[in-house]
Amino acid sequence: MVEAILFASPEPVTVAELERRMPHGCDPAEALAYLRRRYEGRGVRVVRVGDGHAFRTAPDLGHLMAREVVETRKLSRAAIETLAIIAYHQPATRAEIEEIRGVAVSRGTIDQLIEMEWIRFGRRRMTPGRPVTFVVTEAFLDHFGLESARDLPGLKELRSAGLLDNRPLPGAMGRGPDADDPDGDEAPGQTELFED
Repeated sequence: MVEAILFASPEPVTVAELERRMPHGCDPAEALAYLRRRYEGRGVRVVRVGDGHAFRTAPDLGHLMAREVVETRKLSRAAIETLAIIAYHQPATRAEIEEIRGVAVSRGTIDQLIEMEWIRFGRRRMTPGRPVTFVVTEAFLDHFGLESARDLPGLKELRSAGLLDNRPLPGAMGRGPDADDPDGDEAPGQTELFED
């Protein structure tokens, strides 16, 4: 009876509660001692919790009860832009990322991408100050189903997928569609950002 009450109860049960619930003349304290011995060395144990008693997972098996939940986090616009710049321009320094984005890159954005294991530190540039560079990782490539960074989609693929506007690129305003580009969809100096 004590075993059944403890098993069914979501909270620890005191000896006084057990006495009230069991038939007159029963000794719940003795039953608890018996159950403690019986469950010793098994997957669950009878343990004392405050004034009450309860079944609990054996301490050496607690790791089995840890539940891993996949948490999907949306990246901020700043993180997406930073990731795209690193992917297409790697190895890229913080100054280069800021120059392309036109705004400062928050340390938290870089930290988040490193924590997700989508970017990592690359080699330091051999320029004054020896700035650190960032490159994409194999985890990034794996997540997006790419064999290498060279497999990233180009400008035409991004437009055809609807991921880029069909508006003229900055600097292309005032030019006719056939000025230098018969297709009218790439401004000079922009193709190297997206092509091999």
